Amino acid sequence: MPIKHDIWKVGATPVPLSSGRLPSEQKLEEMIVSDPRILSTEWLLIGRQEHTSHGGRIDLLAIAPDGSLVLIELKRDRTPREIVAQALDYASWVEELTPEKIAQIYQRYSEGGKLDDAFQKRFGVKLDEETLNQSHQIIIVASELDPSTERIINYLNARDIAINAVFFQVFQNADDQLLSRAWLIDPGETQANVAAASRTKGAKEPWNGEYYVSYGADRSWDEARQFGFVGGGGGSWYSRTLKLLSPGDRIWVKIPQTGYVGVGRVTETVCPIKDFKVSTSAGERPVLEVLKDAEQYKRYADDPELSEYLVRVKWLDTVAVKNAVNEVGLFGNQNTVCEPTTPKWRHTVERLKTYFKKWDQSGS
Repeated sequence: MPIKHDIWKVGATPVPLSSGRLPSEQKLEEMIVSDPRILSTEWLLIGRQEHTSHGGRIDLLAIAPDGSLVLIELKRDRTPREIVAQALDYASWVEELTPEKIAQIYQRYSEGGKLDDAFQKRFGVKLDEETLNQSHQIIIVASELDPSTERIINYLNARDIAINAVFFQVFQNADDQLLSRAWLIDPGETQANVAAASRTKGAKEPWNGEYYVSYGADRSWDEARQFGFVGGGGGSWYSRTLKLLSPGDRIWVKIPQTGYVGVGRVTETVCPIKDFKVSTSAGERPVLEVLKDAEQYKRYADDPELSEYLVRVKWLDTVAVKNAVNEVGLFGNQNTVCEPTTPKWRHTVERLKTYFKKWDQSGS
């Protein structure tokens, strides 16, 4: 059924707001370029109306924190078949973009800017050419979303193609127009599909059931080992994939730019940091009372988007940061959690089992 919003003005007698319309979807595109947070707080726009070698033009192109690309197409007045077919055609072009081509696209968009500088400023980490454009996703932007478009996108997403739609609706409030936004599919599902994809010569195999976890270098690994958890936060892009983890799942933890530091079993589902408790010598206490960086986490603890989220883990085998396992050929990804389907992940797990000897024990 088509997505539909209704908004009421709060009061003793709620008053529904009447629907309005934007002058055009061109206006919506201009608003997105002016403030990309309308679409996502975790993407950096790098291109607009970029010509492809297939004869068309991509409406907008963005990059995510893991270096994956985001192809954004406005539905305008095209039929579902036209817009989805065109987006898939453009995606086949995006998939082949080299780091040099991507840098050139950003230079045109920013009128001479450097992509690596913009990436560092936006995400706080250095852009890694090896992970740049290893995968991508397609986003259909619409002011109206019809049943046919929903069916096509849901069908493709269910088959692990990273495609989603975002629907905007305008409401009139006196002389003001309000813009609401809704995603057709939880962005976390699409992000998981992106994280699982690999461009390595099309190589893909069934997921081996082992989870990859990236644990930020700005967090204390010693405390994660001591109190039994992994986590992520500072934006929903970094925390939403934690929902992939369920009790019993085995995780292999890597600190980016450092190496693998542990393997463990998940014992509880994801939890906001403000509700997470740990065992100490003084008994069970809220984790925000014992972490050395607690004040930093308290700042956004009540913000669902920016809050830190934790997953409780029973460690099977771990090492200190100085002894992290890092060698050529091991898998890496900026997503907090993913289910890799590349042969490189199978090789990585096999190698890690030779370092973390207790990987199949009951834990400690």
